[in-house]
Amino acid sequence: MTTFTSMIPNGEVLRSTAAAASMFSQRSFGFGACSISEPAALRRHPQIVRFAEVEADLDLLIDRAIAAIADGEPVEDDILGHYVHIASLVRAVSFREGKLLEQAVERLAKANPNIVVLTQSLKLPLVKAALEAVSGNDWSSLDGIKLDCEAPAKGSYTPDLILVNRARHTAYILDLKRSLASYGDTSRLEELKLKMMASAMVLPDWLYKNHKRLMVDTVEVAIVDGASRPSDHATGIWALSEIDDLLEIDGVAACMAELRLRFGRRVQQLLEAEARKALGVVPDAASGSTVFGKPPIALNGSARSYEEELAMAPREDDDGHYDLGCFDEDQGDEPEPVRIRVGFARRPRRH
Repeated sequence: MTTFTSMIPNGEVLRSTAAAASMFSQRSFGFGACSISEPAALRRHPQIVRFAEVEADLDLLIDRAIAAIADGEPVEDDILGHYVHIASLVRAVSFREGKLLEQAVERLAKANPNIVVLTQSLKLPLVKAALEAVSGNDWSSLDGIKLDCEAPAKGSYTPDLILVNRARHTAYILDLKRSLASYGDTSRLEELKLKMMASAMVLPDWLYKNHKRLMVDTVEVAIVDGASRPSDHATGIWALSEIDDLLEIDGVAACMAELRLRFGRRVQQLLEAEARKALGVVPDAASGSTVFGKPPIALNGSARSYEEELAMAPREDDDGHYDLGCFDEDQGDEPEPVRIRVGFARRPRRH
């Protein structure tokens, strides 16, 4: 068995996304890969998918995601006030976009008959021996090691998707992120990689025992960045724009780009409508102008000057002078040592 982070096939991803995007409206006739009209120089894989062919399915996924976002019930918040609905929508978008990416990849993977996509019951055990192996060794030195999935474990890891390429006898553990921007300066990304690599060492045994004797001899892990920032295949980071090579299907990246574009438009429309409600902005159908139902908000704070604010502030009963004698250096000696009690906070005792 071979286990490693996913590496790109020989060569680079050239024109894959742009070529497929320019061919959304084209149609092919006939059967098999030989019927596709695209020049061979622009093709990387035998299978291809065009957005026009999956548009209805992907639009349905977008509709469901938007409906789930809009149906959320925000919890009242004293700080956010009537803007809590906007904050609730933003939080829901982050969660639903990740789910949308998973569902879209699952749908698009059907264009490759060799790919089996596993999405349910993907709880992989984090076997202790696997965690120790990936923690104390270079990943490349663990090639060929396969561990029993029923060995003693410390928790579990649930990937977003597991792809099995039956023709290559290769399994891919995928974790799709809407953006890796929030992982930049934290250890969370390294912890995620550790779990994924430990899971990879037990995946062949797990697949054989739990998925109808499905056998693989290679396992690759990939964290897919939905924002398509610069990738690093040597450490398992893939841009969404490169996903054609993981699925071995031309046009998947272009379809995912169009999916995110349409989802983004719908999300922004939803946020704009909610922002208008929060601001009390109501469009006047008769005049076409905008009517403010609430007074405009001073976003930069009060319009009063500092002197005006100072004059309105309540005065204290003092003469404007402060006693700084308590800070004299020669007033006291070193304090007596005292016993300090530590513990969880408790209610003060009543006297």
